[in-house]
Amino acid sequence: MQSKSPNKKPKRPTTPSTERVQEELAQAKSMDDFFGKEGIFARLFADTLEQMLEAELSEHLGYEPYEAKGRNSGNNRNGRYPKKVRTSGGETTIQVPRDRKGEFEPQIVAKYAANTNELEEKIIGMYAKGMSTRDVQDTLAEMYGVDVSATTISQITEKVWPLVEAWQNRPLEAIYPIIYLDALHLKLRREGKVANTAVYIVLGVGLDGHRDVLGHWIGDGGEGANFWLSVVTDLQTRGVQDIFIAAIDGLQGFKDAIQAVFPQTAIQRCIIHQIRNSLKYVSWKDKKAFMVDLKKVYKAATREEAETQLLQLGETWNQKYAMAVRSWENNWEDLATFFDYPAEIRRLIYTTNTIEGYNRQLRKVLKNKASFPSAEAARKLLYLAHCNIAKKWTRPLMDWPKILNQLAIRFAERIPV
Repeated sequence: MQSKSPNKKPKRPTTPSTERVQEELAQAKSMDDFFGKEGIFARLFADTLEQMLEAELSEHLGYEPYEAKGRNSGNNRNGRYPKKVRTSGGETTIQVPRDRKGEFEPQIVAKYAANTNELEEKIIGMYAKGMSTRDVQDTLAEMYGVDVSATTISQITEKVWPLVEAWQNRPLEAIYPIIYLDALHLKLRREGKVANTAVYIVLGVGLDGHRDVLGHWIGDGGEGANFWLSVVTDLQTRGVQDIFIAAIDGLQGFKDAIQAVFPQTAIQRCIIHQIRNSLKYVSWKDKKAFMVDLKKVYKAATREEAETQLLQLGETWNQKYAMAVRSWENNWEDLATFFDYPAEIRRLIYTTNTIEGYNRQLRKVLKNKASFPSAEAARKLLYLAHCNIAKKWTRPLMDWPKILNQLAIRFAERIPV
């Protein structure tokens, strides 16, 4: 046999011919013939994969099958061994070629990948998207031809629990320049009854400018402000020593809970929440005109200008909407905190949109759950959903070096050099 040029690359793997595919399809009599564990697509996939492995071995050896130069190469083909792989149609067996020296390491199908936990990863991934146990079962049966019991799914997702506990109790950074505090609600079964329960969430920005959710705390059904005190105390227990600015919504007792543990922390009430709350007292026909005057308050360049505009707001609207104006006057100290900082920091703290965006993504997952059987079940799903969200947080906040320098000047005695 004439040898091929030494510079010629190994032949590209070929896929099953059109004739072969047509022959296979003609024999199909049911859906199982297409998608079952030994169905047409599993067999065609196996054939294609085996051809790709043969081409991979040819590249490793440096010659094609039956090529003359392989006779004295010092290494040659040495049969095949069976290997089970998972496909979209279920599990199938392929024949993996090997060389005599045992040096060939197939890259398409890793040598020891037979013991993969792919199925568990699929189940956890579907669970993390809020799919019910029944939905997971149906999807696995439809896509993989695998019948997995509800008990097995629960056992697999239960493996996540040590990760949940480790994450919730992990040590935290000593300093967070900015934290955001907010809550969302879910349905939780307690003592035989389903109750609307708060999940308290803290999102921090570290000195490196990266966002980090510091934990999820399932409420005990008591007063929210009191529970927040236990949340903030937990942050301190886990290593937090200082917080420069806390952005919060208008919940009563928020400020007291934070400053009971971190007395130096500046409080910024969310301007957007405040606008919504004050507009509740303004009739629809006057809202546009009222907002024109209100914008002059929170859009002012300085605190002094904002306070002048707030006085003007009162003179214009007190007679008709005293409650709306008074809500700004009574909370002014905490609403006006952002005026003490440059524009880059103002942008970060005047609203709690950062944590509200995170909560919106959590709600997309939670909406598929009518209720949770326990707080542990809720925390598992919240953690898995968090992992999917946080893996996209790869960069620090925009303009962070500039912001950090501004913080270093503003908090010179509290920030490490």
